[in-house]
Order: sequence, then structure tokens, then C-alpha cells
Amino acid sequence: MVCFMASADTIFKEFREHSVAEFFRKNRQMLGFAGKTRSLTTIVHEYVTNSLDACEEGGILPDISVKIESANNGDHCIVRVEDNGPGIPPKLVGKALGMMLAGTKFHRYMQQRGQQGIGASGCTMFAQITTGKPVHIRTGTGTGKVYECDLAVDLKTNRPLPANEKTVDGDFKGLIVEGEFGEVKYDKGEYGVFEYIKRTALANPHAQISFSGPDGDSAIFPRASSVVPQKGQEVLPHPLGITTHELIDMAHHSEDRKLTSFLTNNFARVSAAKIDELRTVMPNFDIDKKPAALTWPEAEEMTKAFQQMKWIAPSTDALRPIGKEQIEKALVNILNPEFMVVGDRKPKVFRGGVPFMVEAAVAYGGNAGRRTAEGAVGGSIIRYANRAPLLFDAGGCAISEACNSIDWNRYDMRDFDVMPITIFVNFVSVHVPYTGAGKQAISDEEEILDEIKRSVMECCRDVQLHLRGKARVGEREAKKKAIMRYVEQLARDLADLSGKGSAEQIQKKLVALVEGKYQKHIEEASLEEIAGEAAAVEHAANGENGNGEE
Repeated sequence: MVCFMASADTIFKEFREHSVAEFFRKNRQMLGFAGKTRSLTTIVHEYVTNSLDACEEGGILPDISVKIESANNGDHCIVRVEDNGPGIPPKLVGKALGMMLAGTKFHRYMQQRGQQGIGASGCTMFAQITTGKPVHIRTGTGTGKVYECDLAVDLKTNRPLPANEKTVDGDFKGLIVEGEFGEVKYDKGEYGVFEYIKRTALANPHAQISFSGPDGDSAIFPRASSVVPQKGQEVLPHPLGITTHELIDMAHHSEDRKLTSFLTNNFARVSAAKIDELRTVMPNFDIDKKPAALTWPEAEEMTKAFQQMKWIAPSTDALRPIGKEQIEKALVNILNPEFMVVGDRKPKVFRGGVPFMVEAAVAYGGNAGRRTAEGAVGGSIIRYANRAPLLFDAGGCAISEACNSIDWNRYDMRDFDVMPITIFVNFVSVHVPYTGAGKQAISDEEEILDEIKRSVMECCRDVQLHLRGKARVGEREAKKKAIMRYVEQLARDLADLSGKGSAEQIQKKLVALVEGKYQKHIEEASLEEIAGEAAAVEHAANGENGNGEE
């Protein structure tokens, strides 16, 4: 038997370098391009979130139009998204929409929907590899000039390839992106574009979004608020949230002359007093050395020292939640529920130094819940991260995991799957720990799971009171109806036995008597019963342990 042994030169003959664009071309599912319906929703998601971020950063109330048309005998879809934002300077259009990992977000420690600078460029790439066509861009920045081009990506070098560039006179301000995409499908179901836009409108009441679909579907989701959310504040990382590699990487790229100034200039909560405390914790370390001279063992020792010190929690000023009042407006505007509760909890911290907060709400009745094609109604959990809907990968998301771990029976929601209930959860942070580049699921960090669960359970207690009140009213109505069935016969019998008055007169008096009795009973009993049940629910809540279980 002869064994063939290849030399190193032979093995490495096919050694090549590849760009990040080539990587995502072969692994497009990592960007959310997996399945025809999901791919189309991902395209709209990337463009709409970019529009919302741009408008808010420019202090503009978003006006966004999404139009989808069928093309190539139904095999392709033309997607057109237009906004009234600040636009993109012509010299940066190529990099912003046709170059992976380029943009205004990846390097900034602030709350935004997008994070990586991949999404819109990924859509440009997807148009190329499924139709062979570039996307068309039209942008105006309010200078009286409008720039247009056809844009593609050089997959070998991850460089933008603009073509047919022209600049014309015009007052247009904003951005229009239009592309033709293959391997996509327009679907009206719960994972389709319409549902995505509906959920976007729900979490962004300050935005007006119009939609036009290929089947003649159209809808306008009017803004419910005229207040532009405050611009996200860029913050410094907290020492407790830094890793050894991040510390040494930042130090080696710092222009500061000493580690002391490097720490105070680049991290939150590091004061002169904290530098003195660090000297005490690390007595044999030269904290005045140049940052570029910091070694890995020294950086590792420093991160351990950070863990031993007492720190003020990171500032939560950078967080920009939707807000209780705005969520209530949005729920009324979109779901028009019979009853709703919006939670209001303070921000927390995960990984020791990353601020976050959870906004939760529960809506019952009205248009709450999910509707099937057969018309059935069931409970639904709608997930958001920094106001952006998360439609896919629910099974691997911290929000789903936290909600599914709740014992719905204890809140009188044992039939959650067939009840008209919507659970709304928005995760807010300067850094969202997504499980993948597609940004559709949040990592199940312990602090995050616990806070989501507590926020939802807090809302469920009020819903429980409402459901019990409804049950009481229903029981009384059933009893009243049961009695009313005999009123007519009883009136006739009384008239015959007494010989006084007509059956009609006696029936009217009996009806008034029954109505009065039950109305008085409801008024007298409701306040006492509700107070008693509220006390019982509060008592049960006080008996929960750290995991939210009794």
C-alpha cells in the first residue's frame, strides 16, 4: 500500500486572501438572507433602521416610504425606500452603502439601531449576487444639489463600485435606495414586510411610515407623537466592562503620554482618586508608563484590579428608551387594546459595565395578539432592540427565553396561547449583545434574562386584576341572565295569584328590581374586592425569590 505525502508547498499552493465581502457572499445567511420571505424582510429592515437612525441623529421627524413591486415575472422584487433624513454626502455614498464594515456606528459607544456597518452594504451585495444588478442611490443634503449613482460592491476587495454618477439641481433632501432582488418572496404572514413595518411603527410613534405592496396592498402608519427622540449620547466604556484584549488594544493606539491620563480620558468613572486607589491595589506596577508599553500580563493584572475596586455604576444618560407615555400612545394607535399596562423600571448593568434597561408592556383585547389565516387569536411576544423589531430567531433570544420561563397560570393567563394578549419588550443599550450579524436575537446574559422576566411579570400583575374583574362581571351577568329567564313566567304567576295588577306591570317592576340589585352589588363590592386582590398579588410578589419564582 502506497501512501501519498504532500509537501507543505503543495498544500499551501491554494492559499488565498479573502475580503469580508467575499466571506459574507458565501455566508449570506449570517446577515439574515436565509429563506425568501426572511431575505425580503431583512432588506427592508436594514434600509428602514438606517433611515430612522439618520433622521433622529439629524433631529428630524422621520417620514419613510417603503414600496415593493414584482419584477421578472414574479421571481424578483423591486424594493424602494425613501426618507426625509439629512442624506449622505456624495463622497461617502459608496462607503456607506457599498463597503462592508464602514459607517458611523461600529466605532461609537452609543445607542443606535445599527451597530456594525454591514446591513445596507449587505443588501447591495445581495442584489448583485441574485440579479446581477446594482442598486440605485439618490441623495440630497439640502445644498440644492442632488447626487445619483448606481452602486455595486467589488467582492474581491470590499470596495464600492459607483457607476452612472451625476449631480443635478434640486431641493430634495433625504435618501432614496432602490434595488432589484432575487430569491425573495413577498408574504403577508407574521414574518413578512408588512408585519415588520407595523411593529416598527409600534415602537417608533414619532415616525410616519407608508407602505405599498406588490398585490396592491397599501397602508399608512401615522405618527402618534411629534417629539423627536433625543439624540443618543456617546459615552466612554466603564472599567468593569473592559476585557484584557480591549484594554491593551486601546492603550497601544492611544496618543496619551501616560497610562494615568489614558485611563482618565478613555474610561467612565476614572478620577484622580481612582488612580490613587489603583496604585494601592497594584503597588508594584508603574502606572505612569507609556500606554504603548503596556504588556499583556500587565493589562490582565489591571483588569483584575478593576474588579477588586468599588466603582460608581456607569451613567445611564446615554440610554434613550421609547418612554412610558409614547408606548401607551403607540399601543392605542396600532392595537387599540381593551386594557394595557406599561412597566417603568430603572436601568441596570450587564457584564459589569454596560448600561441597559428593559421596557415592557402588556396589551389585552382589541387588536392585541396574533391572528391566524383561519381567524384564530393567540398570545404574542413582540421583541425589540433599541426600537428595531426582532422578527426572526425567536428560539435563541433572551426575550423569548425570559417570557417562556414565566408561569402564566399564576397571572390567570393559563390559556396564553389562545388569548388576545401582546407582550411588548424593548431592550435598550449602548451595546446590544446580538447572537449574530443578522441582529435578530439577543444573547441570554444572566442579568438581561432576569430583568426582562421581572419587567414583564410586573406588568402581568395589573393585567391579572383586570382579568379577575372581567371574570366577576361575567359571573354576575350569567346569574342575572339566569334569573331574567324566569321573570316573565313569575310575573304572570304573581298576577294570577294576587289578582292585582297586570303581568306586564309586575314584569317591569321585577326587571327593575333585578337590575338595581346587581348594579348596587357591583358598585359596593368592586372596590373592596379589587383592594383585597391587589393585596394578595402584592403579597405573592413579595414572596418571589431572585429568579422571580415563588
